[in-house]
Amino acid sequence: MLISIIIPVYNGEKTIKSTIESVINQNYADIELILVDGNSNDKTMNVVLDFRSYFDVIISESDGGYADAFNKGIKAAKGDYIMMLAADDWLLPSAIEKFKNSINQDTEVWCGS
Repeated sequence: MLISIIIPVYNGEKTIKSTIESVINQNYADIELILVDGNSNDKTMNVVLDFRSYFDVIISESDGGYADAFNKGIKAAKGDYIMMLAADDWLLPSAIEKFKNSINQDTEVWCGS
């Protein structure tokens, strides 16, 4: 089961590294990682590019805000499920594995915090 994780960010140089590391350190490998940057004017993209090999899609262009960034990510996503992860949030260890184990074949929407 492919899980697409979309990270929208704008000027998140102080937090984006922890967010990315929380995803790449998961014990679940079938992850598509998508970053949508709103054309940050700080060092966000320098941090992101240090991790470029982990990303399936990186979009960096002006957008209409948070919802627009999510929509761009959704259009790019190929996963069976799509997770939205803010650029100043992070996943606890094993979060994706626990999510996978909590759904069944009839699950269409899953909401957690």
